[in-house]
Amino acid sequence: GAPSCSGSRSLPFEFERGRSESSGDEDDDDEDDEEEEVEEEEEMEGDSRARFGTDDGELDSDDDRERMINLAELTPYILCSICKGYFIDATTITECLHTFCKSCIVRHFYYSNRCPKCNIVVHQTQPLYNIRLDRQLQDIVYKLVVNLEEREKKQMHDFYKERGLEVPKPAVPQPVPPSRGRPRKVLGSVFRIPPELDISILLEFIGANEGTGNFKPLEKKFVRVSGEATIGHVVKFLRRKMDLDPACQVDIICGDHLLEHYQTLREIRQIIGESAVQDGLLVLHYGLVVSPL
Repeated sequence: GAPSCSGSRSLPFEFERGRSESSGDEDDDDEDDEEEEVEEEEEMEGDSRARFGTDDGELDSDDDRERMINLAELTPYILCSICKGYFIDATTITECLHTFCKSCIVRHFYYSNRCPKCNIVVHQTQPLYNIRLDRQLQDIVYKLVVNLEEREKKQMHDFYKERGLEVPKPAVPQPVPPSRGRPRKVLGSVFRIPPELDISILLEFIGANEGTGNFKPLEKKFVRVSGEATIGHVVKFLRRKMDLDPACQVDIICGDHLLEHYQTLREIRQIIGESAVQDGLLVLHYGLVVSPL
């Protein structure tokens, strides 16, 4: 146990008594006192080492200081808010730093350009430009959740085998050859929008008359095209994407104006003005009607 307080006070008392009894034994008493002090210091050091569990006065090892954490405490940080499962191919939106499964966020961007968690506009026309894989977070998830990586690999293998497809091989990082001369700086994003695609349009569906037949809903309503494209090009795009019947007619409206097929998008933006623009997008409404006989 630790040295008692009474033992620590006895040393000065014995020292004073030795001096009063005999001055001739002063040197012997000093030596005895020094020996007692050394012994007490050694005892205190030994007790301190025993108290902290070390023999050499060092701190405890990392293993002794580790604290077990329940996986439930970390679950909110490694779950995708779309599918409610653990992250698979964790992908982060660069605008707001919210993370989702890659397949979940790509599917979400087919119908919206906003973050499903905070509702911020990720990109006006191409939200997929502003997402990045988070490999470090995915590695953490695989280490925390037992057998998750193995199960995912098996499911992927079975998926491709059932469809008679070749199972993709994992990407192997290629060594970067040493550059000669001055290093080149990479500026900006990897994705670059060609300058000729200068018009961003928003296609809003306003309905279809009876008899237009079955059609597929438009998956992507944000499109970036050249200003030289005509309304006729937009109609062809809608027919192909929605798999429309030839008897079905597509009417394009901007504001209160029914547009003609020969009009270009740049002309329409100049003629109608800012009333046709919403958040930098040229808003076009389209409806389906049955062509007159």
